[in-house]
Amino acid sequence: MSFEPEELSREEVQEKVDETIENNEVALFMKGNEMMPQCGYSRKAIGLIKQYREDVATVNVLTATEAYREALSEYSGRETIPQTFVDGEFVGGSDILEQLDENGDLEATLNA
Repeated sequence: MSFEPEELSREEVQEKVDETIENNEVALFMKGNEMMPQCGYSRKAIGLIKQYREDVATVNVLTATEAYREALSEYSGRETIPQTFVDGEFVGGSDILEQLDENGDLEATLNA
């Protein structure tokens, strides 16, 4: 028997997004979770972050993907997943994290 998570309401999602961004230095909204990312971009994002930070709050957007896209776009102007926030500021998705890492800036960005 497979367990399907209940779909969260838009209000619940907005509250989760607000609280996660406000209360964590580093927050990653991803498909799946830290132990089982559900897409390659999410896997790449968590891998890059974990090189420099152990304490990252992750949120699985698959519980209400469209509602999360809408809520996150209010912060970032983007609907793509994954999205990384540091100290309440939108940093980017896995592509931006990879670019920051290649430039040697990701560690400083994550530990600002």
